[in-house]
Amino acid sequence: MTRLTLESINQSVVKAKYAVRGELAVKSETYRAKIRKGDAQDLPFDQVISSNIGNPQQLGQKPITFYRQVLSLLENPRLLDHEDVLVNSLEYKPDVVERARWLLQQVGSVGAYSASAGVPAIKESVANFLERRDGYPADPTSIYLTAGASSAVNILMHIICANQNSGILVPIPQYPLYTALLSVLDATCVPYYLNEQANWGTSLDQIKEAYEKAKSDGVDVRAIVVINPGNPTGASLSAADVRSVLEFAADENLVVLADEVYQANVFVGAFHSFRKVLYDLQKETPGKFDGLELASVHSTSKGLIGECGHRGGYFETIGFDKQVSEQIYKYVSITLCAPVIGQCLVEMMVNPPQPGSPSYELYHEENSAIFNELQRRATALYEAFKDMEGVECGEPQGSMYLFPTIRLPAKAVEAAQKEGRKPDEFYCHRMLDATGVCTVPGSGFGQADGTQHFRVTFLAPGTEWIRIVHEFHGKFMDEFR
Repeated sequence: MTRLTLESINQSVVKAKYAVRGELAVKSETYRAKIRKGDAQDLPFDQVISSNIGNPQQLGQKPITFYRQVLSLLENPRLLDHEDVLVNSLEYKPDVVERARWLLQQVGSVGAYSASAGVPAIKESVANFLERRDGYPADPTSIYLTAGASSAVNILMHIICANQNSGILVPIPQYPLYTALLSVLDATCVPYYLNEQANWGTSLDQIKEAYEKAKSDGVDVRAIVVINPGNPTGASLSAADVRSVLEFAADENLVVLADEVYQANVFVGAFHSFRKVLYDLQKETPGKFDGLELASVHSTSKGLIGECGHRGGYFETIGFDKQVSEQIYKYVSITLCAPVIGQCLVEMMVNPPQPGSPSYELYHEENSAIFNELQRRATALYEAFKDMEGVECGEPQGSMYLFPTIRLPAKAVEAAQKEGRKPDEFYCHRMLDATGVCTVPGSGFGQADGTQHFRVTFLAPGTEWIRIVHEFHGKFMDEFR
């Protein structure tokens, strides 16, 4: 008999759900493997489009030249012995070589461990970026370099959640990392609903209602998570929304965890960092906000970089007790350090080529092209949804996703029940089987009772796949009308 069984392993892990890599994603990889082996004669499509996860380079986004050229020199420093060949024959700009030499001076080798919280010089670069972005200085000792944003959230959740009674306010719909981690930690998720009628904005009334109910149930609510720009919704919060969350957190003594990995992907309005708004409030109302604890998270996986596989990220803490910070350092030390190549990529993200530098023109051209193409595809997908029966979708605001509402016919709901599936899950399975486009049902992110949604990325190149989804939807509605 095996020692480990589904019943005998950690049940908190068994209960955790992570829809973006769930059953649909597994099925899509099965289809992809069949196509790759030339054994897909029974499939009505010849490619799988993984619109279930924000993985830009899997969907054809090209790496930005400056980043990859520097990384290539970091991985193979002997190339620096041939600078003339690099510059004159391989189109490496002098500032690429200069950046690689500087980074190697700081890290020694990308194959060596760094300090647990990250390379000190890279943390200083992050601090300088935060000061340029927000107009307020940052302390490098309060910055921790991590293996992507997921690692940062994992660290912070482990520090904040003390036991089963520890509660975290989480937006619904939310990126399922948060509910999955809370399940693994055996802590309490306190869901608060976003306002779909206001383009998925943060509703202070909903936050207060969720908080008060949890408190009355005896939950020790310790923190509030805000994802801005939103995932899965794509919502970009106003400065007023950010301010209201911080004011509420100050009144109720809550830690604020700001997930800001999509800050470069804002199509409507501007990005308002929690950090800047907090410091503005501290300046306006001395004393009231001085003790508020804020942790903000960023990553090289999203934005316009899309370097998911290199696992680079960071988080900054503000207002944390010195002894708690020491425990955070101890916790990150357990995993030794984040990948050093990812740390170097963080440095380039926060300190990209500037106007007048040799690499700037190409960097700016590539960056702008990625942003403009994302916005173009987001608009094309939005326009397609507007033309689809029973589908409603807010205007694209930011991040990499749209999260439309779908109203399915009663026959489709009945068919889903017969398969033991939720209606939006049934719809997404049918879409994958018919088109090869993999999406995630809204039930995987949480949604208001009685509503159905699905999340789709607009990262896949071109717009032909959007037409195919449009055609599928029409046939689906006709089949179950």
